[in-house]
Amino acid sequence: MERLTFPESFAWGASTAAYQIEGGWDADGKGLNVWDTFTHQGGDRVYKNQTGDVACGSYTLWEEDLKCIKQLGLTHYRFSLSWSRLLPDGTTGFINQKGVDYYNKLIDSLLAMNVTPLVTLYHFDMPQAIEDQGGWNSEKTVEFFEQYAKFCYSTFGDRVKMWITINEPHIVAQLSYEQGLFAPGKSEPGYGAYRSAHNMIKGHAKAWHAYNTHFKEKQKGYVSIALDSDWAEPLDPSSSDDKEACKRYLHFRLHWFANPIFIDGDYPSGMKIKISEKSIEEGLTTSRLPEFTDEEKTMIKGTADFFCLNYYTTRNVKRLSNQSGPSFKSDLEAEGVKDPEWPISGIEWLAVVPWGLRRLLAYIKEQFGDPDIYITENGFAQSDPPLLQDTHRWGYFQETLAEVWKAIRQDGVKVKGYFAWSLLDNFEWTSGYGARFGLFHVDFNQPNLPRTPYFSAFEYAKVVKGNELIYK
Repeated sequence: MERLTFPESFAWGASTAAYQIEGGWDADGKGLNVWDTFTHQGGDRVYKNQTGDVACGSYTLWEEDLKCIKQLGLTHYRFSLSWSRLLPDGTTGFINQKGVDYYNKLIDSLLAMNVTPLVTLYHFDMPQAIEDQGGWNSEKTVEFFEQYAKFCYSTFGDRVKMWITINEPHIVAQLSYEQGLFAPGKSEPGYGAYRSAHNMIKGHAKAWHAYNTHFKEKQKGYVSIALDSDWAEPLDPSSSDDKEACKRYLHFRLHWFANPIFIDGDYPSGMKIKISEKSIEEGLTTSRLPEFTDEEKTMIKGTADFFCLNYYTTRNVKRLSNQSGPSFKSDLEAEGVKDPEWPISGIEWLAVVPWGLRRLLAYIKEQFGDPDIYITENGFAQSDPPLLQDTHRWGYFQETLAEVWKAIRQDGVKVKGYFAWSLLDNFEWTSGYGARFGLFHVDFNQPNLPRTPYFSAFEYAKVVKGNELIYK
């Protein structure tokens, strides 16, 4: 048995997102967002046609959430603001005071419990009124997002000192605007992902500069963006094709956003060359990947005060060619596959690979200037119905936390905190309530939506309390 002690002042947290937990979809003047629209259209796009209309009921049951946070003894809590709850049409033309009051109560209560809020401005739930004007496909949204960010800083920034602008822009670009699997369900292969990502990067940079210029001196906070990435290994380590494909896999996933923000204000050169070549083959005169101007590159470079990583799984990567028609997948020419030896946690894509996180952390240290890193999401699902005695799942958490410890102590990675996804079982996007990621079980069949700790919650609380993992 080993005692793995974490650095002093290590941040121990759990994460949630507004649409996934709040419910109250039309309560007290909240405006529609794209997930309200998407789920209400039905058509089996979501598991059992479920919606987030009620979810965990956290809009009214927020004090129950605070009890869960207190029981875990967390030092930090990550949640997101519902843009359309605060600004029903997405603009500051009308401010919904009831929405402001809700988040004020939550923030003030967290601080009274000595819990630091880490607040995400946008976690997939674009106001429908902004989406109707193009959403992330439109340059106009860059401006809307900057104004929304300024509103949030001026309203809550006297108390919130850690901000995330956008959660997982890669997922939004791919699933919402390229494949159309997530709200708003726009499918535009070969174009949608790149255009939406281009605007998200600019929106993020503008929001960072807004804080840096107008708020930082007085509020003394920090702003970043949450990037998701798998770790990747070549399927056949002796194959140069697979090794190149593996490199592309990371470039089209992590570097797509991290290069502009952390390195030089621009996309990785390999990505630019590959998409340009493909575009020319298709008879186009310009690349389907938009270009940043020199002025934009200067604006984007260096717009993160720390590195936020969401990690869930790893893939073995092989070269994939002969994809027909323009698409992100065709440009990538790579496919990630699961090793049959890896256990699967509750949802088919989630292969449990704790060592992948350690390797990814070391890679980020090496590639992106040795930044302070917060693991802003990591977790494991159970399928429904879940086991309250989730000992197998706690085993996955233990193995993962041991790898984080090794990254810190043996590899010198500056990991400053770990946030479990999620505090509560919640609406897991197109998986609905069929994938249970919570440290607390939520009984969605009971009107009072009671929260009950899983075995994992009790064990995580011990880690937090001792700032150490007792590892068998």
